[in-house]
Amino acid sequence: MTTRRFGRAVVSGVETWIAVQGAEAFPLAAPPWIDDRQVGAAIALADLRLLAPATPSKIVAIGRNYRAHAQELGNTAPLEPLLFLKPPSAIVGPDDDIHLPAQSRQVEHEGEMAIVIGRTAHHVPAARAMDHVFGLTCANDVTARDLQRADGQWTRAKGFDTFCPLGPLLVTGLDPSDRTVIASVNGAERQRGHTSALLFPAAQLVAYVSSVMTLLPGDLILTGTPAGVSRLSAGDRVEIEIDGIGTLSNSVTSGTVPTEG
Repeated sequence: MTTRRFGRAVVSGVETWIAVQGAEAFPLAAPPWIDDRQVGAAIALADLRLLAPATPSKIVAIGRNYRAHAQELGNTAPLEPLLFLKPPSAIVGPDDDIHLPAQSRQVEHEGEMAIVIGRTAHHVPAARAMDHVFGLTCANDVTARDLQRADGQWTRAKGFDTFCPLGPLLVTGLDPSDRTVIASVNGAERQRGHTSALLFPAAQLVAYVSSVMTLLPGDLILTGTPAGVSRLSAGDRVEIEIDGIGTLSNSVTSGTVPTEG
């Protein structure tokens, strides 16, 4: 299957979907799952500030979907997908900062493959689930581990602003069962896993989630993180690399997220 690359960027001061071909970007009139026709002249990709390649109505994340990660946190592997939600307000793009909240003393990275939905999915069987997937991107399910343990549920620990970096691009035509996920901090590898080891693979996740809630075009499923999660500190640079997609890179800083407007 032919792969194609898409993203979002600021073009002439406007947030715009783009098709990426080599070192060039071409503006689109709409999200690519709606209309992937190019409507503008080529722009050098290096001249654009990339944004997160998704604007979902919801982010559905999957907990403990790699057995080794469940074990490293002292948990048993689930018998069916373990779902939780992250708010869309947690999303940031490539090269945006991850802000460490004052409430936590143990914020950790979680490198993940993210599925982007392209067609509405409602009670979709696993055999047809991938027909509803548009593409894949890199994600970092940043987690305040101490708050996760203290709260007993995960909304606060997973939901802080900047706790869902995405990018750099959204890629179609990739096999989600054959991707290597690597997380590095300051150039040192911390996590390495392969999506063939997912307890619940992509098609099963789409089917399962769509049996609970309707998935809309643009929605995200974060598929789980391999073993090796570790603490982040101010000044760190964290990178999530997935073959065929690219490298998502973000710096870590302390202090309050700046307010826009």
